[in-house]
Amino acid sequence: MAAPRTPAQGSDEPSGTGHGIPDGEPRTHEAPEALAYERPGEPLAQQDPAQDAAAEAAEPPEETVEDVGEGAGEDSALAEPGQRLLARIVDTLIVGLPVIIVVKEFVSGHKLDVVAPPAVAGCMLLYEAVQLALWGQTLGKRFAGIQVVPDPSGPEGAATDAERTGAPGMPAGAAEGRYGRPSAPRAVLRAAVYSVPIALRPVHILGLLASLFWVANAGFIYEGTQRRAVHDRLAGTLVVKRRTP
Repeated sequence: MAAPRTPAQGSDEPSGTGHGIPDGEPRTHEAPEALAYERPGEPLAQQDPAQDAAAEAAEPPEETVEDVGEGAGEDSALAEPGQRLLARIVDTLIVGLPVIIVVKEFVSGHKLDVVAPPAVAGCMLLYEAVQLALWGQTLGKRFAGIQVVPDPSGPEGAATDAERTGAPGMPAGAAEGRYGRPSAPRAVLRAAVYSVPIALRPVHILGLLASLFWVANAGFIYEGTQRRAVHDRLAGTLVVKRRTP
């Protein structure tokens, strides 16, 4: 009978498993970390901390994406030209028709053409200036869903800069539908720039110039990115969509 086999003297291999794991020890299936990346004939790649730092610096921060998103929505807050035209038509009908009806009761014939335009201009100036100073809207602008606000790049807009929640260059509260309103002097100036040419219509050459001014005034809405007519530029205002908070 052959003698039982015993481990060789000085051998580090314990008996029992034949794989270097003593009897009673729990087995694990974890491979050494080096084996996960090591390929035959290739040295184990070492990770360079400097390369990691450079890669992290090259990635754009999350707030950059948010800033682009806010800037992209800037045009959406501005009133559309069609909305502004609708508001102007409604306001002209509200003021012009009653004034002409009243003036006809007192004058007629050629005198009507002389008296009616200044009367309409004066009533339009008062009608628009008071409402803009109090609410930033006329009845026509309420109907069209738009509002006149201070230009944020001007003195009045800068005064409310702490309340700004919209995109840069937009009025305070633009993201929430909350806006400021122009001061009384600016409201009067804005209304006067549009109304005074109406009063000049009875004078032939001035009436022609007034008509050309209105055409140019409408064209200025399409010049630049803020859709500002001449009376907006002179009064330091913007026309924006009125959102429901």
